Amino acid sequence: MVKVVRFHETGGPDVLQYEDIDLDPPGPNEAQVRNAAIGLNFIDCYFRSGLYPVDAFANLGGGSTMPFVPGVEGAGVVEAVGDQVDTVAVGDRVAYGLPPPGAYAEVRNFRADRLVKLPDSIDDRTAAAMMLKGLTVHMLLRRTYEVKPGDSILIHAAAGGVGLIACQWAKHLGATVIGTVGSDEKAELVRAHGCDHPIVYTREDFAARVKEITDGKGVPVVYDSVGKDTFDGSLKCVRPLGTLAVFGSASGPIPPFDISRLQWAGSAFLTRAGVFNYITTPSDLQEAAGALIDVIQSGVVKIEVNQTFALAEAADAHRALEARATTGSTVLLP
Repeated sequence: MVKVVRFHETGGPDVLQYEDIDLDPPGPNEAQVRNAAIGLNFIDCYFRSGLYPVDAFANLGGGSTMPFVPGVEGAGVVEAVGDQVDTVAVGDRVAYGLPPPGAYAEVRNFRADRLVKLPDSIDDRTAAAMMLKGLTVHMLLRRTYEVKPGDSILIHAAAGGVGLIACQWAKHLGATVIGTVGSDEKAELVRAHGCDHPIVYTREDFAARVKEITDGKGVPVVYDSVGKDTFDGSLKCVRPLGTLAVFGSASGPIPPFDISRLQWAGSAFLTRAGVFNYITTPSDLQEAAGALIDVIQSGVVKIEVNQTFALAEAADAHRALEARATTGSTVLLP
């Protein structure tokens, strides 16, 4: 028997239950991983609330049914391997940040070709907090819109797990970083992590401030994980032929809108970026994870694990995340 956190119906954090389950041996092409730390992400809340259906990743080999164990990011040690596994071995320290979900567990089975071996220089908590968030940042900065030296860019929720990584990495790439945050304390935090122009959105019109910072030109790209509350303002920030990259829905899904608005926004490009669509092969994963590990080992990016909760306290972790009471990354400890 192993302990997991799962839900039998969608709803608020209270639906999360700490339970015992039987775990089968790893199947062909699977490894059994004992989690040392588990990353917390908004996508976990999206599944729990019902915003994302539990079978959302069926086309990626990650569909599931109720009761559902959330979590797509973690780090630990390989305890067993199934047939046809030659990429990892028992005793390897590994991390993951891709479907299928199921990370909220003491031990889990996982596709071996979606595991990344960890160097000794990266500890378990850092690894659990960096994978999904770091792979997402790589997607945003290097593929969705490739940030170039001299670019001015806007990052929403800059004090969050993805935001702090993105600020540091973008600054390293030579960008002028503008970031929205909810308080003066968070403004100081992001400034210390490469954000040149923090905007406290609770008292400033971020779209007007972006235009002021850029002398009315706007930015070539907005990275928006907030969704409904920021979409209209984000579109105002994009310069002609620029890109609005939405990659989350922390404030709720964006309502349907008239596509002709993109023309009046300077023929802006709009994408709903999802890292699981960018990383579909083992070579994709190794390339992105290799770049992530490089910037962490070199000191370019520091992963800030600012909150920890016991796995049994997952509901409290969800409440804190949804209340915007966290900064940087949060990990659950089995």
